[in-house]
Order: sequence, then C-alpha cells, then structure tokens
Amino acid sequence: MPKIDSEKFYTSAIAKFGVNAQGVNWASKENQVIRFDAILKLLPDDLSQSTLVDAGCGFGDFYLYLEKKKKLPKRYIGIDSVQDMYSIASQNTAQEIINADICHDSLPTADYYICSGALNVLTTFETQLFIQNCYKSSRAVFIFNALHGDKISETYNYLSTKQIQAIAESLKVTEVIFQEGYMKDDITVSFVRQLNSF
Repeated sequence: MPKIDSEKFYTSAIAKFGVNAQGVNWASKENQVIRFDAILKLLPDDLSQSTLVDAGCGFGDFYLYLEKKKKLPKRYIGIDSVQDMYSIASQNTAQEIINADICHDSLPTADYYICSGALNVLTTFETQLFIQNCYKSSRAVFIFNALHGDKISETYNYLSTKQIQAIAESLKVTEVIFQEGYMKDDITVSFVRQLNSF
C-alpha cells in the first residue's frame, strides 16, 4: 500500500522531465494515449451536450486529447490537488480547472467523470474515497483506469478485480464494465449509474 507524498511525487517529476507525459509520471506519451483511448471507448460518441470532469487532470492532457479527436464536451472541468498541475492545466486548456482534494473536498456534479492515472499512488482507503466521491458526483458514468493485479508495491497502488467489484457493490453501482488487454497490468473500469437515481 503506497504511502508517499503525492505533491512531492509529481512536482519532482515536473522538475525532472518538464510539462509532458513523463512529467505526470507516465512511462511515455504513447502509454498515456493508449489509456486515453481505452477511456474514450467507454464514453458516448457525442459529448457535445455533456459536462465532463477530469479527476486528477494533471496538465489537462485528456482535454487536449479530446480536442484533437474532435470529441470535446459542452463543458470540461479539470480537478487536481497539486498546485503546479492546476496552474499548468489552466494555461494549457483555458478551461475551468479546480485546485481541490478529490478525497476530501466537495465536487461539482457532471454527467461524466473520468480519471486516468490519479489512483496509482493512493492508499487503499484513499482509492475507495476517491472512487466513491467521483461516482456520487457523476450523473451517468465514472470511468477510471488503475494498475491491475495483486502486486504489493511501496510506491504504486494495484487494484484486483475482486477489490474493484467490492467497491462497486458498496456503492450499489448499476453496471460495471471492465476493459482489459490493451496494456500489461492495467485495467479501465466504467461504473454506470441509473440515470434516474441521482
């Protein structure tokens, strides 16, 4: 179970690598895009009338990815707890970026919540809080990726399918969709809400 200072984890990566995929601790831009592709497959084709929140938005790369794909939502909101990420994402996207702790602060309501990578350095308890808060703030779907498996790491947080299913059951998730096979030790998950239950 990781117990690291996430602020230091990310600010040191920015200092070392700059404003790029490695600056948010991805192995490469290619790996980041593969994960974004997996998330996009679980979102509806047309987001033009929807609000989307990017939880743990980093530099706002998912917004730039959607822009390139011509799949932008009607309203995009990024959230990040790291001050440097907040500042850079605000500049990169010219969209609404919120500097907040997803585990503890109140969150805006949106049709869709997505999270790419932010769960990787959280503790088990923080992961459950993060997923719970994003899911409860979404009207339709919360989609997230995670390191997948039963590995024990002092730095990274791995989630097993059993753990994900247990979280889904505790939140009474209407439907859980798993997407695997696109990258070793990685999983993308969609927690679907009943549209009339919000």
